[in-house]
This record gives sequence, C-alpha cells and structure tokens, in this order.
Amino acid sequence: MTIRSSRAAGLRPVLKALAVLSGAVFLGAALTVSALAHDGPDHAKPPAAKPKAAVKQSAAKKDPAKKGKAHEPANVRLAMPMMNAERGMYLFASKGCVACHAVNGIGGHDAKNLDAHTMEKVMNPFDFVAKMWRVAPAMIYAQQEVYGDQILFTGEEIADIIAFVHDDEQQHKFNATMIPSKIMKLMGHVHDPKPAHQKELGHKPGMRRPR
Repeated sequence: MTIRSSRAAGLRPVLKALAVLSGAVFLGAALTVSALAHDGPDHAKPPAAKPKAAVKQSAAKKDPAKKGKAHEPANVRLAMPMMNAERGMYLFASKGCVACHAVNGIGGHDAKNLDAHTMEKVMNPFDFVAKMWRVAPAMIYAQQEVYGDQILFTGEEIADIIAFVHDDEQQHKFNATMIPSKIMKLMGHVHDPKPAHQKELGHKPGMRRPR
C-alpha cells in the first residue's frame, strides 16, 4: 500500500503537466482553424459581384443575338416619280424659277435660259439635279435676295420642273399670264439689260437649234 501510494503521488505532477500541455495544443489548433477561416487564401473568399456592365457584356458574348436588335431583311423599293411637263410649267412660274430663268422668251435673265432646244438630246434627270447642286449656293443667295428666303421643292416638284425644262412643245405653251402677280413684280429685279419679256429667236417649235 505504501509503494502504490508513493507511485501515485509521483505521477500526479506528470499527469497535471500532460493535461496542461494537451489543453494548450487544443487551444492552438482552434485558433489556427479560426484564423484560416477569416484570413485564408483568396479562393476561400466568396467571389466579388461583377459590375452590371460586365454582366451585360458577358451575356452578350454568350448570346450573339443580343448584341444588336435583330430585324427582318429590309425590302426597300425606289419609287420613281411620274414626271409631268404640264405641271412643271405651272410650277416653273409659281415657284419663281421664271424670275431668273427665261423659257420661250419669257422670264428673267439673271441666270441661264432654260429653253429645251438648247439642252442635250438625251438628258439624265439626275445629272440635271447634280448641275443644280453645283450652283446651289449661288441659287440660294439669289433666292434670298429676291424673295427673302430659300425656295423649297418636293422631289415630285423637281421632277415635274425638269420634265418641263426638257419639253420643247410644252414650253411653247408657256406665256406670261401663267406667272402670279407677286412673281411678275419681282421679275423687274434683273441685272441683265435684256427685257424680261422678249421673243424667242432662231427657233421653231419642235426643232432643235443647230450647234
């Protein structure tokens, strides 16, 4: 009994030391796990939310159709206006073209005469518009000087005036009674000494002037 008691008494300090050591080891392990949970590598953290723009761009890459609005193939048709020389004759007067351009001896002389017999035998109407475009600044300046504003045309009106300018027979039906009174008053605004109303010379209806 005495030997056993002395052995037990000798083991008590050792057991206490082991208990303290095991407790310290357990506490250290717990702290290490906790630190890893809070300050571990980046892959342990939840992914950051992407900006909205990046999300939209990513979605567009996955679905190319979302890059732009899809639409059915366009079936555009070009409608060519029906050029009418008779309508063009009245527009030539009412729009004020006659104030600067003469036809059939009637009109102003600030600009070139537009007699059909002086035109090319075959005329592309778009070429005629291109010629107008080249002198557009001068024409607009003259219009603003005479009328106080620029003359505006629709596409159909331009087409009809071009038809009249190239129709010799229709031009010989043109006379001063078709010119509105307000336009007639403005026809005195000419820089050329020629009268605004003169007889067309050297030409018979339906014939082209020799070049």
